[in-house]
Amino acid sequence: MASNYDNAAWFYDSLAKLVYGKALIKAQVYLLQFIRPNANILIVGGGTGWILEELTRIYPSGMQITYAEVSAKMTALSRKRNIGNNKVTFINDAMENIDLSADFNVVITPFLFDNFTEETLQTVFYRINSLLKKDGIWLNTDFQLTGKWWQSLLLNSMILFFRLSCNIEASRLPDIERQFEQSGYRVISSKTFFGDFIISKAYSNGVLES
Repeated sequence: MASNYDNAAWFYDSLAKLVYGKALIKAQVYLLQFIRPNANILIVGGGTGWILEELTRIYPSGMQITYAEVSAKMTALSRKRNIGNNKVTFINDAMENIDLSADFNVVITPFLFDNFTEETLQTVFYRINSLLKKDGIWLNTDFQLTGKWWQSLLLNSMILFFRLSCNIEASRLPDIERQFEQSGYRVISSKTFFGDFIISKAYSNGVLES
């Protein structure tokens, strides 16, 4: 059975707040400043969908959003969010199975890649990468290990918990940054949260201006 957060949908946000306070939210909201009006946005693995309401606070209208989430229960929760006058297309499926046009200005991947093995990470990454237009923006938030002992302890605990409850395939944190580097992305902005354990990066696939 593929990984699926259906079992965690009802408590996911509460658990995240209990463990991390507002850090997970702040890390993702930080990246929204790089989105321009009337953008065509792909959100992959958006969970319960609260990010839609944060986007709506900034842009009450004009946004075209495709919301891809493999969990049916997470998708159901997301559909209840306030999206203002923005257009949101909800897709309850894995990225590997979705047929989309390559016309997105922005991609958002919040805590997506830590669920995968290196092999699956490459497959999903290249699929998403193929959908982002040239000079597009990729907003990624995830965990990182910077050598602090408690980071490994917390990460391993999370992985074990979600392997048991949601059948995620990861047994360790894959090399997410290498995928961006190998695909020619450059970092526009980067900020860490929660003792450097959480990192948010805005990437561009465009040419670096002199």
